[in-house]
Amino acid sequence: MTAGQFSSHSGIRSAKAAPECGLYLHIPFCVRKCHYCSFFSVPGKSGTFARYCRAMCKHMQQASRLNFSENKRISTVFFGGGTPSSLPSTRLIQLLEASGNCFNTVHTATEISVEVNPATVEGKDLEQLCGTGFNRLSIGIQSFNDDELQALGRPHTAAEARNTFNLARRAGFDNISLDLMYGIPGQTFTSWRKSLATALELGPEHLSIYELTIEEGTVFEELRMKGKLHLPEEDEVLRMMRVILSETEKKGLRRYEISNYARAGLECRHNINYWRNGPYIGIGAGAVSCLAGRRYSAVADIEEYCRRIENNESVISEIEELNQKARFRESVVMGLRMTEGISVEKLEQRFGLNAIEYYGEILDRLQQNDLLACDGDFIRLSDKGLLLANRVMAELV
Repeated sequence: MTAGQFSSHSGIRSAKAAPECGLYLHIPFCVRKCHYCSFFSVPGKSGTFARYCRAMCKHMQQASRLNFSENKRISTVFFGGGTPSSLPSTRLIQLLEASGNCFNTVHTATEISVEVNPATVEGKDLEQLCGTGFNRLSIGIQSFNDDELQALGRPHTAAEARNTFNLARRAGFDNISLDLMYGIPGQTFTSWRKSLATALELGPEHLSIYELTIEEGTVFEELRMKGKLHLPEEDEVLRMMRVILSETEKKGLRRYEISNYARAGLECRHNINYWRNGPYIGIGAGAVSCLAGRRYSAVADIEEYCRRIENNESVISEIEELNQKARFRESVVMGLRMTEGISVEKLEQRFGLNAIEYYGEILDRLQQNDLLACDGDFIRLSDKGLLLANRVMAELV
């Protein structure tokens, strides 16, 4: 199947004038669970790959027949996990083709991302993915320091990470994102700066840079409770944060969201849709859909997910419906993650609520403390606010 064949496939319906929507496909398999990971993922389970993929294809067919997705145009497709590259590339291609059969898509305008981890993908796999429609690659590297990778529980080395990037370039990917993490156990400002420099020297189009957070139910949480987790001091972490902006700007990567940097025009459209609180459809065990003010969560169990799909039962385990004000507040908080901020006028058109009037004294106080800035119709986080984003969001949620 070539990229041209995908766009003209008879199963793809006309997408003219249809509202846009993101499509997320959750691949929960991985080599091993990293010490910081709280996402729904399961090590191994290769014996269930075929069954799970069949279930996902059927799940897409079911979702495409529901009223909420009938007229949606899929403008972005994102394969996340887990580690999607734990699946053979042929299975990922199969799932991409199934998405085109089920939903309105325009292939040439669709951003199609897939997450891969070093040591789980080879050059031939990357060539197959690039040649069959995948046009954006996200490589989970986290660090270019082997000791730090070991501390995180990552199943690859720094050399393997560099090799995967080079293989992706040779395969034809011209839109590559790298994931990096700071605040890692044992990490210093010097080692962080070296990791960041290594990533920038490779010349990716996009960087996602996250501070390590200790999540419930992870190995790191258990170690912290036992007093065995030794993280960098707060001052050291702040130094790490401050160097990111200057170094990324030197390489032409613009910060467009709290944790994301990209070359102009290559921002992750799929994630921007999340931050703007747009509609998306989630496929797979544990996947979440958000449509028309409702959030639908699929059962987070591979065996139960497959069983329900095979028996034509609903895989939805929970439905959350937010009222207008809750949706408004959520859109404010998520939108402020973007460096451009939020448009007061657009929010009022969407929800009938004026952010300045709604928050009143809270906005005044945050602005007086130099945490928020107002630029015409837009409210955004200031430079100081970006460093203290969690504090600001807690005031507005």
